[in-house]
Amino acid sequence: MPDELQNTLTMILAGGQGSRLYPLTRNQAKPAVPFGGMYRIIDFTLSNCLNSNLRRIYVLTQYMSTSLDRHLQRGWSIFNPELDEFIFEVPPQFRLAGNWYRGTADAIFQNIDILERERPDRVLILGGDHVYKMDYSKMLAFHNNANADLTVACIEVPIKNATELGVMAIDDESRIVGFEEKPDHPKPTPHNPNLALASMGIYIFSTEVLVRQLSEDAKRDTAHDFGQNIIPSMVDSGRVFAYNFKHGNRNSTVYWRDIGLLDAYWEANMDLVSETPEFDLYDPNWPIRTHAHPYPPSRLHIQPQNNSLLVVAQGCVIANARVERSVISAGVHIDSGAQITDSVLMEGVKVGANARLHRVIADEGVIIPDGAQIGINREDDRQRFTVTDGGVVAISKGLPIE
Repeated sequence: MPDELQNTLTMILAGGQGSRLYPLTRNQAKPAVPFGGMYRIIDFTLSNCLNSNLRRIYVLTQYMSTSLDRHLQRGWSIFNPELDEFIFEVPPQFRLAGNWYRGTADAIFQNIDILERERPDRVLILGGDHVYKMDYSKMLAFHNNANADLTVACIEVPIKNATELGVMAIDDESRIVGFEEKPDHPKPTPHNPNLALASMGIYIFSTEVLVRQLSEDAKRDTAHDFGQNIIPSMVDSGRVFAYNFKHGNRNSTVYWRDIGLLDAYWEANMDLVSETPEFDLYDPNWPIRTHAHPYPPSRLHIQPQNNSLLVVAQGCVIANARVERSVISAGVHIDSGAQITDSVLMEGVKVGANARLHRVIADEGVIIPDGAQIGINREDDRQRFTVTDGGVVAISKGLPIE
C-alpha cells in the first residue's frame, strides 16, 4: 500500500441537521437520508473511501444519529481490525464546557485526542452528504508531491451557483492565493468568466499543521469553520493548494451534487432516470456499497409507457399501474390504476388504487390512500405538505393522508 494511504486517517463529518432537507431530516441526520432507491447518502463517501483503499475511518455524528448508527453497523462492519482497519462512530466529546460541535473545525478539534493517539501523517476530512465518485488516493498523491500543508478539492461551477460555496483563486501551480466563503460576488476563473472554482468540502491536512491551526482557532471567537476561518487564515502563511476534482473523478462525467435542498435532492434522483444517466451506479470497477434487507425479487406489471426509464429496487410489487421517470425504493407496493410520474418513493411506501402522484417525494413507509391526488393541485398540496419553490411535494414519514 502506498505510504500516503497507509499513514492517512479519514474523518467524516456526518452530524449535519440538514434543515433545508426537511421533512426528510425530521427524524434522522442528513447523511442517513435514503437516495437512489437503495442507498443512504453517506454510502457514496464511504464507498469512495473503500474503493480508494482508505480503511481507517472515524465518522463524527451528532444530530439524530440513531438511523445512521444502525445503517453503519449493518452495512459497514466490514473492516478487519487485525489489519488496522476500522470504522468508528464518534459523538461530540464536549471538550469545551459541554459544547456540541460548533462548526466543522470544532468537530475535528473536539476529537483532537484521536489524532494524538493515532499519529497519522495526514488527515483526510470529508463530508457525508454529497453524491459523487472520487479516487481520494490521487488527491493524496498530489498533496504529497506538492509538499502541501493543506489541499482543498475543488470543482468548476456556474458562477451563479457559487454564492453558496467557498470560492478560491489559484496561481499557475494550483496554489490557492485567495479564498472566500459564500461570496456575494464570486470571482470567476481566469479562462471562463461564467465559472468559479468552488470548494467541495474535501480537505487533506498535514497532521501537525492541522493540530496547530485547530488549537489556535479554538482560542479565538470565530465560527470555528474550515471555509470561513481555517482556510482563509492559511492562504497567506501556509502551502495551500487546490486539487481539481476532474483528476480524481470516477464517473463518466464530472458529477458532484450537494443535495442539501429538497429540489436538489429530487433533481439528483431524476438524474438517475434520464435517458443517459449523468451518474453511473453500474460501474463494477467502482461499486457503491450499502446495507440491503433480504427482499424477494420485484414483481412488475407496468402499463405501456413511451420509453420512460425507472429505477426499481428489490421487493417491489407494481400491479397494473403506470409509473414513469421515477425512483422506486425497496418494498414499495403500487396498486392497480395508480399513475406515478417524476417521483421518488422511499422504502415501504404503499400507493393505493387509482392514486395519482406527480413530482412527489414520499418518505419511508408513507401510505397513499386509494384515489389520492398529490402533485396535481399545488395550492391544495400546500395545505397538507411541504412544497418546494420548484414545485416538488415532500410527504413526511408518519403523516396521515386523507
